[in-house]
Amino acid sequence: MKRVTSTLFTSLLCVWALSTQAAASPWIEGKNYVVLDPLQHTSVPAGKIEVMEVFNYGCVFCNKFQPVIEELRQHLPANAQMVYMPAGFLPTEDFPMFQRAFFAAQSLGVAERTHQAMFDAVWETGELGILDSTTGRLKSPAPSLEDAARCYERLTGIKREAFLAAAKSPGVDAKVRAADDQIKAMRIPGTPCLIVNGKYRIVMDSLSSVGDVIDLVNFLVSKETAH
Repeated sequence: MKRVTSTLFTSLLCVWALSTQAAASPWIEGKNYVVLDPLQHTSVPAGKIEVMEVFNYGCVFCNKFQPVIEELRQHLPANAQMVYMPAGFLPTEDFPMFQRAFFAAQSLGVAERTHQAMFDAVWETGELGILDSTTGRLKSPAPSLEDAARCYERLTGIKREAFLAAAKSPGVDAKVRAADDQIKAMRIPGTPCLIVNGKYRIVMDSLSSVGDVIDLVNFLVSKETAH
């Protein structure tokens, strides 16, 4: 799978200080978003509209997109709920390990409150960095599940052994398989990627500002709310 280019994220960061007022509508199916076939199941309570980010902690573009995601969260209507789906399709950048670590944290009830801290551990402090700070090349070996367990122990107090047991459990195995299948079914071209209510995949490269992201997501949430 090709990665989403940095063009969008450079543009988003450059306009961060600008107003996030809505861009011109209507948004165009086939250009700005596509309808998924088949439709995907959602994990939010009845009456809620799911807004999913497909991401990975090892994805540099996902890290750069985090401020946009936080802005989007603050502008979602009350009936919309943000969820996260870790992708595992890029072994060279440690995606499978971070995917499993996320699902382990989720099973232990700590994924949401450690979400930003995990990005920071990879891209700020280097605790789980995938790049060698001297050469800028990918580390070999890459951070391990045991390294992630130590990081989560520091962040949450959950013992490394308990975290590893959760990460290697049948339940997490099942979540990894289901995520891989769903990401393939949604034809995710790269990370990050946004999906609204298991029905609409946003064409990320068609957007050029934070306002575009917020407006298009809320446009699609409104479409689903009206159904």
